[in-house]
Amino acid sequence: MTSAASAATITNRSDKDVKLTITEGPSRQDEVLPSGKVIDGVCRKGCIIRLNDNSKDEYELQGSESVSVEGGFLYYDSSKIEVAPTGGSDTVNGERNN
Repeated sequence: MTSAASAATITNRSDKDVKLTITEGPSRQDEVLPSGKVIDGVCRKGCIIRLNDNSKDEYELQGSESVSVEGGFLYYDSSKIEVAPTGGSDTVNGERNN
């Protein structure tokens, strides 16, 4: 059994709602995350997060991160601003592979 501590938390810090497509293995779900709201308990085994149906805005999470959506990007919540890696990428620290 997996605990909520090993699941991701996603916060919408944008001033608009954001559509999240969460792909976890063969499972896919769409969620609308209102401005200022939080979804937790997702990506227990890792997943791909797509923002607003844009294939260029995909991020890979391992399942224990706390991240925020702001300005059309997904960021790790920490004292240092870091962009979450795009799908299939191991790049962090604000660098994105396109």
